[in-house]
This record gives sequence, structure tokens and C-alpha cells, in this order.
Amino acid sequence: MNNIKSNKKVFGTLCGILAAVFYGTNPLGALKLYAEGMNTNSVLFCRFGMAWIIISIILIFRKENLKINKREFATLTALGLLFTASSMTLYFSFKYIAAGVASTLLFTYPIMTAVIMALLFKEKVTMKTIAAIVLSLIGVLLLYWSDAGGTLNTTGVVLVLVSALTYAIYIIVVNRCPLEMSSFKINFYVVGYCTIGMVAFAWITGAPLQLPHNATSWFYSLWLAVVPATLSLVLMVYASKYVGATSTAILGALEPLTAVLIGIFVFGESFGTRLAIGIALILSAVIITAYSSKPATKAPADKS
Repeated sequence: MNNIKSNKKVFGTLCGILAAVFYGTNPLGALKLYAEGMNTNSVLFCRFGMAWIIISIILIFRKENLKINKREFATLTALGLLFTASSMTLYFSFKYIAAGVASTLLFTYPIMTAVIMALLFKEKVTMKTIAAIVLSLIGVLLLYWSDAGGTLNTTGVVLVLVSALTYAIYIIVVNRCPLEMSSFKINFYVVGYCTIGMVAFAWITGAPLQLPHNATSWFYSLWLAVVPATLSLVLMVYASKYVGATSTAILGALEPLTAVLIGIFVFGESFGTRLAIGIALILSAVIITAYSSKPATKAPADKS
């Protein structure tokens, strides 16, 4: 039994790490598509629409039954609305503040997750968890301060904080909800809701939906659909189930780290001592989490 729990912990931790890294590539695809002339709503519509098609094909091959009951419908609806809100506010924030800064500010969600879990679900906050959170926050601040100074746009900051809050609640719902189904089936509905949400937003605001118009925009649209959408969402479900919501959130420290590395290797940003220290602190927090997290005891069974 202990070996099974240990294997689930290792698997969940690995899933959490990969989910964070994959989700951290959002700015890469989004900014490339913005440069190609696509608006935010269109970028998200293509991302979610393609991801929904991919997940649908996977479910066909897995021959999974898509039937759900009323309780599952309510939970999946909540997850869909939360992830739609989180994605929209994050992507819109890229219009007001630098994507790297937005990615670092987004990392306030582990704090929100830990606080909500402690207040509403009486989850014990251990010293190791606190240490991991503190190390991660210091590391993220160092990543932020390594960029050029200046006053951040208030609208952009508010949008990122809303994105962080809705993402924290999303992780908690995934961890606590009574869904007895595979992560692919969960995300079939979640991503479906997101796609519908983009269409509804376009209709309400009058913003036109644009499809990719060249090979470059198709490539980055597909990238967003596969990497930060499909793969990250599926892996995050497993991570939340096997190591818990708070640990999954802390492992998300790799998201801003990924954004910084993309800036260095893709956009040629400088790499200084402060940046190196920040990365080291974030990796230390991830290691602490990996060795101290326990398998979630109230997570739903995964029928994959």
C-alpha cells in the first residue's frame, strides 16, 4: 500500500511539474499570434477550439462514454466558467503589461490556494509548505525585479490577480469535486465550455473571431491548443488528485520560470545574478514540495 501511495506521489509530482512548464508557454504562443494581427478573443477561440477537437479524438479512440449526471454537470460547468475567466483575464493582461511580468504576478495563486484551503477546508499548513511558498515568492520577486523598472499598469495587474484567483479556485474544485471520470473526459467539457465562452464573448462585445491566416499563426495556434491547453490541463488534473491542490499550486512556480527562460532563449533577454538566484530559489521550492507532499486523500478516483 505504501509503495502504491509513493508511486502516486511521484507520478502526481511529475505531472504537476510538467503541467506548470507547459502552461508557462502561454505567452510564447499568445504574443506570436498578437504579432500576426489576431485579437485576444480569436487567439483563445483557436486555442480552445483546437484543443477540444484533439481531446474529442482521444476520447473516440479511448471509447469513453460522455454521459454525465446532474451533479457532474454542475461541477463541470463551474470548472468551465472558472477556466474561461482565468484564461481570458490572463491573455487580456498581456495587452497592458509585459507577458513575463504577468506570468510572475500570476504566481500569487498558490498563496490564494493555500489560504482558501486552510480557511474553508481546514487543511493543515505545514512548515515545509510555508517554506516552499516563501522561497517561491522570493524567487518570483527576484525574477520580476530583474526586468526594467517602472510603474505597472493597474488594469493589467487587476486582470492577472483575477486570473490567479479563478485559477486557484479551479485547482481546489478539481481536487475536491466528486468527479469519477478520466481527466480527458473532464477537460472535454471544460475546454468545450471555454470554446463556447469565446463565441459568446465575441457575440456580446461585437469583437470579430479571426482564424489563423498563415502557416506561422496556424503553428502557434496549434501549439497553444496542444501544450498549455490539452497537455497542461490533463496533467494538472492528475497532479491535483495525487499530491493535493496546495502542492500542485506550489509546483506552479515553474510557470514564471518557464516564461523567463523563453525570454532568454527566444527573445534574447539578459541573464544576471539576481535572475539566477531567483531560479535557484524556485527550484528549491519545487524540490521541497516534491519530497514533502502527500497523496490527496479526498480526490476523486481517476478512471483512465
